[in-house]
Amino acid sequence: MSSRDRSEVVGGQAGLAAITAAETHGELGEVEFSEVRARGYWEQVWRRFRSDKVAIASAIFIILLGLFLIAGGPIAEHYLGHGPNAINQNAGQDPVTFLPVGPWSHVKCADFYPPPADCAGKAATTTQLYVLGADGSLGHDEFLRLLYGGRVSLEVAILATIATMLIAIILGTLAGYYRGLIDTAISRVIELTMVFPALLFIIALSATVGPRLNHITFHGVFVPGVLTLVMVFAIFGWFYPARILRAQVLSLREKEFVEAARMVGASDGRIMRSHVVPHLMAPIIVYSTLTVATYILLEAGLSFLGLGIDPQNPSWGNLLSSGPTYYTTQPWLMVWPGLAILATTLAFNLLGDGIRDAVDPRSTR
Repeated sequence: MSSRDRSEVVGGQAGLAAITAAETHGELGEVEFSEVRARGYWEQVWRRFRSDKVAIASAIFIILLGLFLIAGGPIAEHYLGHGPNAINQNAGQDPVTFLPVGPWSHVKCADFYPPPADCAGKAATTTQLYVLGADGSLGHDEFLRLLYGGRVSLEVAILATIATMLIAIILGTLAGYYRGLIDTAISRVIELTMVFPALLFIIALSATVGPRLNHITFHGVFVPGVLTLVMVFAIFGWFYPARILRAQVLSLREKEFVEAARMVGASDGRIMRSHVVPHLMAPIIVYSTLTVATYILLEAGLSFLGLGIDPQNPSWGNLLSSGPTYYTTQPWLMVWPGLAILATTLAFNLLGDGIRDAVDPRSTR
């Protein structure tokens, strides 16, 4: 060891001795320690989700869309002076072009059937505005039917998603937790549901008992046909999330907190309800957002084929179904509902992607 190295060692030992002596005599004062608070899982999820600007924008868009569809229809109907089902032959067949009137057209009050309340006692030349034009030969207001149709499409998608996830949570949790015979029985039912021809069943249902099922509206709370589609989507849509949740539960049932709950005498029902299902919330939320977008497209497709919502009632699929009749002369009849479906499904998919990244503990955000 060189003389320089020896001097550094001696100096270091002397400095350490001085610090020790100072601590002994209380010359350094009290050392302050700042408390470090550990972040919980859901707090970390929120921090990661908040950093995803696209997901935040999608969530804001969905919230505003919901408010617009819920409150916008009645407000627009009040100010425009006619309803979404008001018939106007001159709006559906313009006297000059014999086509539905275009956006921002004014139609005479006298041409409405039944006459709107705002037209009572007014001159026959008084007009009412069609913001997006008419949707077809009957002269329904495209803008109002777009608003009310959006409510119907979202009702179908959200209610069907809730029903689907409830069935999936119950059956997936039972299959993964109990395993054995219960798991085998539920797995076989899942496989049968996967291979069942759903479209053929929907066609047969529509041709037989569909009209009677469509009249189930809970005293007018829902548009005819909504609950029928919800039932069909729930019956044929639960198997995939059930398989995902079953795999999660198979892993969770072996965790230490489940074993501890068994040791203190907790029943199987309490363990599943209080310890297992709360840990499934992340995949449930992610899959639910993606399922809503899927069901919006399914409702539009079935209504376009005449198998969904009654054509007399507005929905985005019904509006699309009337568009091909005038696609060469009035292409905007397909543009408006097409853009609505595109924007809504894209927002739900982007929101689902953002939540999926946020709930992933390996995320770098």
